[in-house]
Amino acid sequence: MATETQQHAIDTMLLEERRYEAAPDFARQANAQPEIYERDWQEFWETEGRERVTWFEPFTELYEWNPPYAKWYLGGKLNVCFNCVDRHVEAGRGGQVAYYWEGEPEGERREIRFADLQRDVVRFANALKGLGVRKGTPVAIYMGMVPELPVAMLACTRLGAPHTVVFGGFSAESLADRMNDMECEVLITQDEGWRAGKTVPLKRNADEAVANASTVKKVVTLRRTGNDVPFDESRDVWWHEAVDGQSADAESCPCEPMDSEDLLYLLYTSGTTAKPKGIIHTTAGYLVGVAATHHYIFDVKPDSVYWCAADVGWVTGHSYIVYGPLCNGTTGVLYEGVPNYPNPERWWEIIERYKVDILYTAPTAIRSHMKWGPEHAQKHDLSSLRLLGSVGEPINPEAWVWYREHIGGDRTPVVDTWWQTETGMILITPLPGITTLKPGSATKPFPGVDAAVYSENGQTVGPGGGGYLVLKRPWPAMLRGIYKDDERYRETYWSKYEDVYFAGDGARVDEDGDFWLLGRVDDVMNVSGHRISTIEIESALVDHKKVAEAAVCGRKDERTGQAIVAYVTLKGGDEGSIDMLEELRNHVGTKIGPIAKPANIVFTPELPKTRSGKIMRRLLRDVAENRALGDTTTLADPTVVEEIKERAATEAPEE
Repeated sequence: MATETQQHAIDTMLLEERRYEAAPDFARQANAQPEIYERDWQEFWETEGRERVTWFEPFTELYEWNPPYAKWYLGGKLNVCFNCVDRHVEAGRGGQVAYYWEGEPEGERREIRFADLQRDVVRFANALKGLGVRKGTPVAIYMGMVPELPVAMLACTRLGAPHTVVFGGFSAESLADRMNDMECEVLITQDEGWRAGKTVPLKRNADEAVANASTVKKVVTLRRTGNDVPFDESRDVWWHEAVDGQSADAESCPCEPMDSEDLLYLLYTSGTTAKPKGIIHTTAGYLVGVAATHHYIFDVKPDSVYWCAADVGWVTGHSYIVYGPLCNGTTGVLYEGVPNYPNPERWWEIIERYKVDILYTAPTAIRSHMKWGPEHAQKHDLSSLRLLGSVGEPINPEAWVWYREHIGGDRTPVVDTWWQTETGMILITPLPGITTLKPGSATKPFPGVDAAVYSENGQTVGPGGGGYLVLKRPWPAMLRGIYKDDERYRETYWSKYEDVYFAGDGARVDEDGDFWLLGRVDDVMNVSGHRISTIEIESALVDHKKVAEAAVCGRKDERTGQAIVAYVTLKGGDEGSIDMLEELRNHVGTKIGPIAKPANIVFTPELPKTRSGKIMRRLLRDVAENRALGDTTTLADPTVVEEIKERAATEAPEE
């Protein structure tokens, strides 16, 4: 007879018992009411499709499912730019602020109203037309967090030109790979960007990339810093010169009617091997999905000031800075810089200045603020906040509680959201006002979404057991494949279980049917026959009052198969000690069990993170197993790994 451990793909041991009920006042005014979960899923998506967006021609069929490919809102015609900009102006809301923009250098601020946004988009779309951009012309965008980035995206959608936004922290090689795969004809960039008080050489990187991307014919460059950059008169065009003299009249550049399934954008996500995957997102299902989730999950109101503190270069920025919020006519905040420049108060100054009521950010940013201390937030009036959100990776319960208490005044709901570049929209999340919140749990599938946890052999895992997160039916914003690579699409997402989407993440479902994400399946460790997720051990470590951040990985061990290695950053710049090492091992043993005690603990002032804030556990595994480091080009600070290697070399493993 199989043991409990063998039945479960992943063992789960961490118990979190704190609960937060919805406040009655919040529940009464919430956009989502309890009956939302009782609606038929097809009726739900049909209604959202008809009411959430404006159609040039209505759809005639809700969806078509030929596994592993879906189509949604068949027969419909619409335009994303019209939905995000023009219809709000036509409805008389042109004077409403679309974005409050805050530059990183202090004092640089702009208010962009919907009428301003329409003017800028139309003029730039006309400029792109003058450069030969038409419906179907692939365009690359490589910029920092300036208002012209969403302007460029919206101008592309106005013309029906698919875009790929490449995060401004990526290298020239990464940019060239993406432009070559999509066969981009135009690149939009800027002279330089700002990051932590230093300039980022975007145009120089762009030139290096274009030298290796033969399809690019024109490079449009925005002046941001004004510093001298290389300029090729035969190929390069200044943004300000391109738009000079262009008409701002919407009729001069009408929105192109697009089919529901026309390509909207590609967004490249790094695979563990081979080249990045070009994730395909199309027009209607994606727009309906991000607008509906944005409305219900963030409880946005007509007067909300909503801040998603991500970068537009990632899917979070596409879905919840640009397309979802603008489709809903929501006022947003765009911030160019890093959270601690020139000091750790910067975010809280911004929230106080614009009276932000919704903040959506990553657990790694929250843990950074924990490390810097709550006193920075305490200096500012954050009483406008009424909802907090988390995205990017599972959030440790202690970080969740800190976020609620120190940023939300111990009164705001925290919506911990699970989704991926591939899913396009949030799929597992609390709905504020309805859901009983549990620190560390993403709680329930969004209405219309059918998620489950499977064992290795495809059986549904019961309450308490860990396994693989799967999605059992299509959803509107789902990827429509990997660009030019059907075989890889089928192999990556659809080969483990028949006609079921394999997310690549571990999860468990508790007795209430709530989901707890356990991190990437690649990050699960096999210790003495137990499959243990890194996130549970990291959460146990962060539960200790002196720990700011922790990252965990496995290394080969002859006796146990794998041994647990923890990399720990302490609060207040504490260096760590033998006593602290033993205290933390025992703390994990108490919280989870002796099997989960780390064999090694390496104290480090910083963890290796990508520029989007995700911890690169792959590099920590390289350090733990004393291997040559893999690709470090996406690291925010490559020197961090070298310092960790030196520290790790001096740490002896526990016997």
